[in-house]
Amino acid sequence: MEIVWSNIVFTIIAFAILYFLLSKFAFSKLFGVMEKRRELVMQQMDEAAKTREQAVAYVEEQKQALQQARLEAQQIIQQSQATSSNQADRLLDQAKAEAARLKDEAVRDISNEKNKAVEALRSELGTASVRIASKLLEKEVKADGEQEQLVNQYLKEVGGRS
Repeated sequence: MEIVWSNIVFTIIAFAILYFLLSKFAFSKLFGVMEKRRELVMQQMDEAAKTREQAVAYVEEQKQALQQARLEAQQIIQQSQATSSNQADRLLDQAKAEAARLKDEAVRDISNEKNKAVEALRSELGTASVRIASKLLEKEVKADGEQEQLVNQYLKEVGGRS
């Protein structure tokens, strides 16, 4: 194999001319496009990092909001339990007071009815006693006016009391 120096020189000259032309016209544009692409990729990476940071911050906010909502729900539950307990106690107290009032009224009514019954019985007993006494006295009373007058006076007194 023989080395042809003229081909090597011609190839080196062609390569140098090609390199010169490419560097003058193509490399600057190609490097410019590559630099723009690198800047775009860097910008997108920065935006992705910012977006990721925002997402992390948003997730933290959501966790805090969820925790706050849970605390508020727990407080509401506790308040409603306390309120229902208080209301149950109040209703129980009212029911006890109403029962005591009804009991007192019933005792008064029973006492009043008892007193009325006793008075009615006394009246009936007094009337019956007077009848019995008047029948007995009629038999024993003689035609004497003094005894008859005493009986009439006694009957008036007894009749006035009932």
